[in-house]
Amino acid sequence: MIDIQNQPDFRKIPIDKVGIKGLKYPVKVLDKTNGHQYTVAQINMYVDLPHQCKGTHMSRFVEILHLFRPQISLESLSLILEDMKKILGAESSHIEISFPYFIEKESPVSGSKGLMDYNCIISGSSKNQKSTDIVLSAAVPVSSLCPCSKEISEYGAHNQRGEVLVSTRFKKFIWIEDIVQLVEACASCDIYSVLKREDEKYVTEKAYNNPKFVEDIVRDVAKELIADKNIIWFSVSAENFESIHNHGAYAYIESS
Repeated sequence: MIDIQNQPDFRKIPIDKVGIKGLKYPVKVLDKTNGHQYTVAQINMYVDLPHQCKGTHMSRFVEILHLFRPQISLESLSLILEDMKKILGAESSHIEISFPYFIEKESPVSGSKGLMDYNCIISGSSKNQKSTDIVLSAAVPVSSLCPCSKEISEYGAHNQRGEVLVSTRFKKFIWIEDIVQLVEACASCDIYSVLKREDEKYVTEKAYNNPKFVEDIVRDVAKELIADKNIIWFSVSAENFESIHNHGAYAYIESS
């Protein structure tokens, strides 16, 4: 049969990224406590396409991914990217793996256990013969209490749930659990999946005694990341889903 993708193209316009998007796939990721855990990822895979080529072979992306199933991790990412370039005849390759990551967490007083889910993304790119560029991102839900509201009110203060997104480049391996723990320590209070009455009292009072603006949260997280010699680049954002406004509050820092 005729291979249409291999036919020449005469428009002389190269394509930066072409491939597949939104592929759902079971993966096994490293777990600091249990060794590994299984989850379901949504995966995007792209390569560049020279101006003289009409198209790429979409099915080969899935075939490459299947060779590494289910062990898709920071360690295997470089191999996947190199295979993408080799098999598809490309100079650059890109992959984005988004997945929920689950950590068992105990409530602060009663010790009740529950699973917290954190949305994570592993992004990788490889161009020419250069080393692979890998970025690990984790979105961490937090609680924040407004310092201004506490200061001006005779009693009480408004608080809200928020989300902190941390992205990092690093020298050595980095655990998702370590990113989560760092972020939660910089918020007014943690978020929990299970809270008894005594726990609810604790988190309410902890947040009240530890008010934070989004500006405070991103600065505190950035301070910890700067001090970590393993981190060579980072970005951190904090968004509060405001309880007394019809808009969110947002702050962002990116390292130089």
